[in-house]
Amino acid sequence: MAPCSSRTGLPPRRYPVVELAECIVCGVCVEVCPAVFVENTAGYVEVADLDDYPGPCVDEAVKNCPKDCIFWENE
Repeated sequence: MAPCSSRTGLPPRRYPVVELAECIVCGVCVEVCPAVFVENTAGYVEVADLDDYPGPCVDEAVKNCPKDCIFWENE
């Protein structure tokens, strides 16, 4: 049985993380998955606060990040 989250018995929510210390702000993640990744006014990449993240879109960003600084994390 999979571990449950605090969301009333649902499986833990996965969400994407950008390791800002490694990020070179190349824009690939923003280009391939703009619904999730945005560049803020300070010039850093942010992850949008969504209830559910589109797996294939985020996976494409993970795969194409030249610094391998995007990854999935469980709630």
